[in-house]
Amino acid sequence: MSVKILYQGGSGEIVEKKSRFIANIEKIHSEEEALAFIGKMKKQYWDARHNCYAYVAGENHSLQRCSDDGEPSGTAGRPMLEVLLREDIHDLVVVVTRYFGGTLLGTGGLVRAYQKAVQEGLGNSVIIEKTQGRILKIDTDYNGIGKIQYILAQQQITAMDTVYTDKVMTQVMVPMEKWEILQKEITESTSGTACFQPGKNVDFAIVDGEVKIF
Repeated sequence: MSVKILYQGGSGEIVEKKSRFIANIEKIHSEEEALAFIGKMKKQYWDARHNCYAYVAGENHSLQRCSDDGEPSGTAGRPMLEVLLREDIHDLVVVVTRYFGGTLLGTGGLVRAYQKAVQEGLGNSVIIEKTQGRILKIDTDYNGIGKIQYILAQQQITAMDTVYTDKVMTQVMVPMEKWEILQKEITESTSGTACFQPGKNVDFAIVDGEVKIF
């Protein structure tokens, strides 16, 4: 099973009828981290009228909190939280700061503005899919490496390292759902000459074409 997580936080800003809505997003692992980030944003934007927030953490979003911070009830925090839940991103906090521009937006306008600001912030963040996999070392001869690389490409499996000596050793990260089929295909294509050294189970993601282990 894969989950979407925030790899790198970002920020975004929109303007609606001269009101500025500034979204800042950060990854968290606990409620304490969320509250610390909210406090940091309130200190940074101390002169703003509102610093609304929403955050989710834990498996299946077991922890959910939000605040309108003085905006009309249900026009900021809850709509912001709904964006996070709809996008199904885990373990993050977003604070949207509003500088009032002098024109009332109405409840519908506020909901749309706060949600749009969150989406703008997410668009400027790095979001990745984390899944469970297992490291596999594959030893083969020079005749077999081309066949193995073809299978890896077909299965969209990323090589972490390849060492060429009298043989070829390739280390790959294999998603758990592809574990058995990959070894079967490699064994068949190399007529059983490839050797496997299974490694440990880990959570990983592909970031900019590279394997990141968590």
